[in-house]
Amino acid sequence: MAEDEPKEGAGAEAQPQQQQQQPQVKILAHFVRDLSFENVGAIEGTSAEGTPEISVNVNLEGNSIGEDRYQTAMKITATAKAGEKTRFMVELDYVGIFSINNARQDLVHPLVFIECPRLILPFARRVVADVTRDGGYPPLMIENVDFAALYRQRLAQHQAQQAGNA
Repeated sequence: MAEDEPKEGAGAEAQPQQQQQQPQVKILAHFVRDLSFENVGAIEGTSAEGTPEISVNVNLEGNSIGEDRYQTAMKITATAKAGEKTRFMVELDYVGIFSINNARQDLVHPLVFIECPRLILPFARRVVADVTRDGGYPPLMIENVDFAALYRQRLAQHQAQQAGNA
């Protein structure tokens, strides 16, 4: 029994070391860099009959802004159309500033384009919902985005372009 006690103590000491080795992503700041809402339906007098078809696009940009600091910009564009007539357009540029520590260099890029956008999406979603509601429409609730799938898709496109240029 006395032999088991030192092993438990050694395991307890090893656990904090493992936690320190895990990548840590922290939001330092997040903000609206640019926002545009065009209520085309109200300006043109388009009637609100029927359910509009809404298209939403999400694009990401990311870069290093200092030692262990990164910026991820999420650009959301949403357009609501009823037939050929546009009801509204929303363009949001939402930015997060992050601290990434204990991450191997090969993990930083996926963290900036997968984990960081996942952390700021709820805030950007709220801005879009509020601005569409304030514009006289039901709040546009953007669905969850699979940033890992989006990352893999963009990586495959980049690799295909590299192979085409070679």
